[in-house]
Amino acid sequence: MAIRQIAYFCADVRAAAAAHHSAYGSGPFFVADNIPLARCVHRGVERPHDHSSAYGQWGEVMVEFVQQNNPGPSPFHDIYPEGSGRYGFHHVAVFVEDVDAALAAFEAQGAPCAMRAEMADGFVYAFADTSATLGHMTELYTPRPSLLGFYAMVADAAREGAPPRDLITTIRLR
Repeated sequence: MAIRQIAYFCADVRAAAAAHHSAYGSGPFFVADNIPLARCVHRGVERPHDHSSAYGQWGEVMVEFVQQNNPGPSPFHDIYPEGSGRYGFHHVAVFVEDVDAALAAFEAQGAPCAMRAEMADGFVYAFADTSATLGHMTELYTPRPSLLGFYAMVADAAREGAPPRDLITTIRLR
């Protein structure tokens, strides 16, 4: 299973993306605010989950910065407790053929499902809680054409060398 993305939990995705670009030359970044979810189950309980993410390329891997916009339990607050003011590395993402089968395999290895979410278009992703053994979560999703296209767009933008005024572009995910 190859790591396709690394992700950091932060207070402000735009500020984190700009700081990462300044330090490492990553980007440009595409920011999706208030990513809509049709359903989200965290630790077996259906909950609202409002988050925003910035996506950019960092060498051969996508880097994501994610902020949680609503209070309450989440896979982000599982590692960085709400109100602690702590932020940092949160997860790696991998492609799997079947999210639920991969979750079951991780569960059998002692890494329970922290969250399973569905977007309105049927896209499913999940977090296996691998923090006890790896120190971070592992995000799982199936490499369907729309996702592969998004990854390619982000990588292509980095290869094209967008000028600094285009460092951050707001996009809409459905």
